[in-house]
Amino acid sequence: MVIWKDHGELFVRHKKNPILTVEDWPYQANSVFNPAAAIVDGKTLLLVRVEDHRGFSHFTVARSNNGIDGWEIDTEPTFTPDPVNYPEEIYGIEDPRLTYVDEMGKWAVAYTAFSDSGPLTSLAFTEDFRNFERVGPTMPPENKDSALFPVKFNGRWAMLHRPVSLMGNAKANIWISFSPDMRYWGDHQVLLYAREGGWWDANKIGLSPQPIRTSDGWLIMYHGVRPTTSKTSYRLGLALLDLEDPKKVLHRSEGWVFGPRELYERSGDVNDVVFPCGWVLTNDEIRIYYGSADTSVSLATAKVCDVLKYIHGCPEEQCPEEFCRTFEGHRHLDSE
Repeated sequence: MVIWKDHGELFVRHKKNPILTVEDWPYQANSVFNPAAAIVDGKTLLLVRVEDHRGFSHFTVARSNNGIDGWEIDTEPTFTPDPVNYPEEIYGIEDPRLTYVDEMGKWAVAYTAFSDSGPLTSLAFTEDFRNFERVGPTMPPENKDSALFPVKFNGRWAMLHRPVSLMGNAKANIWISFSPDMRYWGDHQVLLYAREGGWWDANKIGLSPQPIRTSDGWLIMYHGVRPTTSKTSYRLGLALLDLEDPKKVLHRSEGWVFGPRELYERSGDVNDVVFPCGWVLTNDEIRIYYGSADTSVSLATAKVCDVLKYIHGCPEEQCPEEFCRTFEGHRHLDSE
């Protein structure tokens, strides 16, 4: 039997956390959290989810030269719901992920629209983060946590997302789908399975930031949702996908690599949550920008080499057979 080694957390919190709070905002709001992140014109750009006092969300851009402080925040909401023309946005827009699509010369904004029928994934494009061109819904409800890959695979675009069944005993897994035009999506299949039993990522998982291309493969960060008798905790894990075939999972972490620990992560509008929608590569460092307790924005970092060394030491199977034989049986049946 293989003895598992606990590596603890890989990412180190910044000493200035939280780096953005509602007190920094130039207009009235309830909370700021779950930002998308990118490097644009040499600056760190965050597309921050801002919740108003109705409980509805929109997005606002914040820019910083060093990605830590000195934030320049748009004085008005940058990207707001448009329920007249896009009725699926009637209750707001949430949790954006950014991908630069070089072939188009545009940024893709994958986000959640909150409709009268529940949340669903939507897509828009921008060149300047002032003007946005909506594509509209990409998946029907109930679906969240979508992000695009920046390149085509065999002539098709690929998107990760997380549908949820209304059946009470159904697991929430991460799926991958493909499209010739980013409007019509098909060839849907499960990419990462939620594990079972006592695992930190049992029953419900979802994508966190957008996929990052590394020399070793597509690096994926995902969240696991673990309920206990008194609370629900959101923690983060990693997976590595094949560069040429993103349907192929090369490695997947067993333990979580980051989870709620500090007071600003454990107490807020939603307790015990770390939820990154964006990360960036700066030299040899990965920076994750995450929502802390659905209330503020925080930052944590890790060396790229440390992350890749860690993920290469993780199993090639999604779940060690000796711990989860039932899961493995289901997985192999699904692939037949």
